[in-house]
Amino acid sequence: MNRQTRTRTEPDEMRGRILEVAEEHFRRIGYHKTSVADIASELGMSRATVYRFFPSRDAINESICRRVMNEVADIAFAIARTNATASEKLDRLLTAIHQHNMTKLIEERRMHDLIVAALQEKRAIITAYIEWMVTIFEAIIREGIEAGEFKVDDPAGAAHAVRIAFTPFFHPILIEHCVQHGEDTEAGLRKQIRFILKALGKSD
Repeated sequence: MNRQTRTRTEPDEMRGRILEVAEEHFRRIGYHKTSVADIASELGMSRATVYRFFPSRDAINESICRRVMNEVADIAFAIARTNATASEKLDRLLTAIHQHNMTKLIEERRMHDLIVAALQEKRAIITAYIEWMVTIFEAIIREGIEAGEFKVDDPAGAAHAVRIAFTPFFHPILIEHCVQHGEDTEAGLRKQIRFILKALGKSD
């Protein structure tokens, strides 16, 4: 029994070690400058061994990207589970998403570049992440409707509309553009959140 358990967990542990080293390299020198040979050398193994656990370099990139996306997903889930009103939850969630993206751009630029590349390459992980966030938006909007805070007939459509309206503060390339041109993203963020809440039927 112990041998079987150890056999099942060892591949996961090795994949975890590979990803830890890959992420450290990505953060330090950038994903585009990190090779599979670099990762293998750090772990004291051959490239062939790395490829036993990840079929390609792209698979490693996508796994690291998923880790970054999961950071935001965890934040969103925590906010959605609070006892705050739906309006407060949506405000906090949109603010947290923007702040997380800003942090990546300013303090973790190399990880920001990884996400931008994933967006440009239209990776499935990005599509899944956006769909998951829209699901969270919809759940909060439904709470608001039930509580009488929001007045919309189509929660699913409203959730997609929120995502579209929030795109300038959600999309890393657009955030980078605003920062480069010296725009006050925080002031714009507050205005857009007020606009979104009002569009959902919340009175001032």
